[in-house]
Amino acid sequence: MPFRFFCRLLGMVLCSTALTVYFVFYSIGTVVVTTLACWLLLQLAYFASVLFLIWQSGSVSRAGQRPEHFGSCKEVGSEPPDLDEATNESADLLQRDQMVAMSLLLP
Repeated sequence: MPFRFFCRLLGMVLCSTALTVYFVFYSIGTVVVTTLACWLLLQLAYFASVLFLIWQSGSVSRAGQRPEHFGSCKEVGSEPPDLDEATNESADLLQRDQMVAMSLLLP
């Protein structure tokens, strides 16, 4: 999901929550508390989803499955790499994916 789209969606959810609470309770204090609670809940859900993606990528690597690359070697007309090259490349890709996932956790 693009960052701009995420920010717009987050803003729409928080504004709609604030407007709904205001028209139900007619209290600015309740609006502020409820909007902050909603914002915190959304942040926790985002953090949990990133942790789930990291856990899921780790369980795939332990199962011995290798990620598929851009098609098979037969389509390009080259010979398949030997097992050591494929293992090293898979480990590099997994490490890169984990680094990207960890960078999402940083502010």
